[in-house]
Amino acid sequence: MPFATAHTVSLHGALGHLIDVQTDVSPGQVGLTLVGRPDPSLNEARDRCRMAVLNSRLEWPSTRRITVLLSPADLVKRGTHFDLAVAVSILAAAGTVPPRALAGTAFIGELTLDGGLRSVPGVLPMVLAAAERGVGRVFVPEPQAREATMVPGMTVIGMRSLGQVVAELRGEEVPEAAPVAPMSGSRLLSWRGSERRDELDLSHLRGMADARYAVEVAAAGGHHLMLSGPKGSGKTSLAERIPGILPDLTPEESLELTAIHSLAGALEPGDGMLVRPPWCAPHHDASKASLLGGGLGQVRPGELSRAHAGVLFLDEFPLFRTDVIDALRQPLESGEVTVARRDESVTLPARGMLVLACNPCPCGEFAPQVGQNQCQCREVQRRDYRARINGPVADRIDILRHLTPIRPHDGDHLFDPPETSAAVRARVEEARLRQAERYAGTSWRLNGQAPGPMLREHWPLERAGQGLVDDAAYAGRLTQRGAARVHRVAWTVADLRGLRQPGADEVTVALQLRTGEPLLLSALERRAG
Repeated sequence: MPFATAHTVSLHGALGHLIDVQTDVSPGQVGLTLVGRPDPSLNEARDRCRMAVLNSRLEWPSTRRITVLLSPADLVKRGTHFDLAVAVSILAAAGTVPPRALAGTAFIGELTLDGGLRSVPGVLPMVLAAAERGVGRVFVPEPQAREATMVPGMTVIGMRSLGQVVAELRGEEVPEAAPVAPMSGSRLLSWRGSERRDELDLSHLRGMADARYAVEVAAAGGHHLMLSGPKGSGKTSLAERIPGILPDLTPEESLELTAIHSLAGALEPGDGMLVRPPWCAPHHDASKASLLGGGLGQVRPGELSRAHAGVLFLDEFPLFRTDVIDALRQPLESGEVTVARRDESVTLPARGMLVLACNPCPCGEFAPQVGQNQCQCREVQRRDYRARINGPVADRIDILRHLTPIRPHDGDHLFDPPETSAAVRARVEEARLRQAERYAGTSWRLNGQAPGPMLREHWPLERAGQGLVDDAAYAGRLTQRGAARVHRVAWTVADLRGLRQPGADEVTVALQLRTGEPLLLSALERRAG
């Protein structure tokens, strides 16, 4: 009885499952039956595959009963990337393609009615999942061959049509075919967003030594940061320069981030491995699904996951919807996002820096100094506005800084010019190297990711420093979560100073950064080495 098995991959969030596409061609009622929990878009593959085979001038078993099983059958299958595997398995079961040629090979791609291939999102995580299951060769649409080659040890064959795939499997000369069209979600317009960020430098900012140091500590340890101040105080300008002081991604981070962007359909055909930390700044009207992930059908990564290993900037944070603000609690604590539905539960990584910016009141004119307050808001408005900032989310923020408008004389740096982003990035990179050595063999990479109990057990503070943290907790200035975050920040301050262990001075600086108190000049002048 003619039978053949091809392989492809089904994605559930960032998790990939190797799928056996088993096809049986036997006498019986003529037709094609697709079983194994396919969704409506996959059920349409029956017509796409049939017309693609016929228009490729290949033989379709039109007088036989065709049964295609997508195994394991308990998983929901979604997407059009199953087309190529289904068509190849039918041709192999009908004897057009040698079944042995399908061994150890995965097929990924959507088919058009004329037999051409089309690009699909998520090729990189699919190929990663196939490689983990022992697959050594993969067929993908030609524009996505470069993306698939990012997986070490994988033999990637980029094709333009079903006819080319069949010829390659038969060992025949590959015919010419029309180029593969890019995905419909490809960028059609260009703008200077990324180039503009490359041109932003810390040396362009006047004053703000206190906030500059807080940003440096946050970048070195991957800590969450909140910038508060009236409009025009430099919150957005400072936040936009954070990517410039972050070092390049490690190979592991680069592969993770590229896989996330591939899953989101954000990779262009010519894009290679992402090596720079991402920057995401959604508008305050963004929905919960766009920020955390979701969507109809297959779950797509949100802005929080697309900023993995980078920066997610939420400007005008109190203007975000309440459900969005509340939904940030779990990702800020665990470093991952879980989207649970009736049929599936998808977990996506979200270990990036969260940078929040907010005004002191809805109009942004409130100032505590006498004579400078021009706020026209009513007290109930200011109270409601502050209530959206405080609470469980604020308790998960490691560093708080209150910015004030720059005064005219703050721009005079004749004898002490402001540091460039490159100089700060060098210190940040050295601090991260110390953290990489400290946490080697663990599942976390930065101080901002290390669990509090593990820090207390394996990397405790000195007795004097721990006493300062305990006193602040007993006085009600810190919660237990806040005490753990002070512990993390203290280690980052020590790493920037090149110390083996945080002392009382480093804990004092960490407490001031946590509570928003002004830093002493001596703390700002101390540097590593």
